[in-house]
Amino acid sequence: MAEIKEVTIYTDGAAEPNPGPGGWGAVLMHGGHRKEISGGFRRTTNNRMELRAVIEGLKALKNLCRVKLHCDSKYVVEAMQQGWAKSWREKEFLKKGRLMPNADLWKELTDLCDLHHVEFIWVKGHAGIEENERCDALSMAALAEEDLPEDEGFAEEEGAPARAPAWTSEHYRQKKPEKEKVTRPGQACRKCGWPVERREPKKQGKGAYYYAWYLYCPSCHTMYMVDEAKRTS
Repeated sequence: MAEIKEVTIYTDGAAEPNPGPGGWGAVLMHGGHRKEISGGFRRTTNNRMELRAVIEGLKALKNLCRVKLHCDSKYVVEAMQQGWAKSWREKEFLKKGRLMPNADLWKELTDLCDLHHVEFIWVKGHAGIEENERCDALSMAALAEEDLPEDEGFAEEEGAPARAPAWTSEHYRQKKPEKEKVTRPGQACRKCGWPVERREPKKQGKGAYYYAWYLYCPSCHTMYMVDEAKRTS
């Protein structure tokens, strides 16, 4: 029986703005060997790039491997650690009769994890971890490239902004785009990229004014208070 290789992989992905031009990067290490890979897309999301980085890192393995995969995305790591992603696959990635976000990538990732022994490890981003910082640099460089390809699996949410042109490297260095203000259901959460939902509070607040409804991210639990929902007592 062939020896199973022990491989360490670091990954990172980014989209600026979100959605917007996106890039991913991965660093693979085995013994004294090291490999860096990266790529980008014209318009995508942060979560799709986090997933794509992990997928491409695993696809780069030529034989059965035991992998320690380090990623700073809790969106990815928790879904794999807790077994949620495989449960989603058993339900064909359907939620209330509709495909869940990023179903194409979740399927590809869970299928790849059937081929290898993968341990997912969360690491804190921008915390001085050398290989994580390198992956971040790779992803940012990739999204700043010109003539990026389309992310065929990316679908605009209803009411999302129109498709943006590809950023040139010079443009990106001169001005880093600001994140869009969250004001309506279906927009991407500024923290994790998951579509936000409109919800109503169980109890109305006391004081000179209150909010009749708010926007809520079911992924990272961030709340957004919208001026349109503000009411006076």
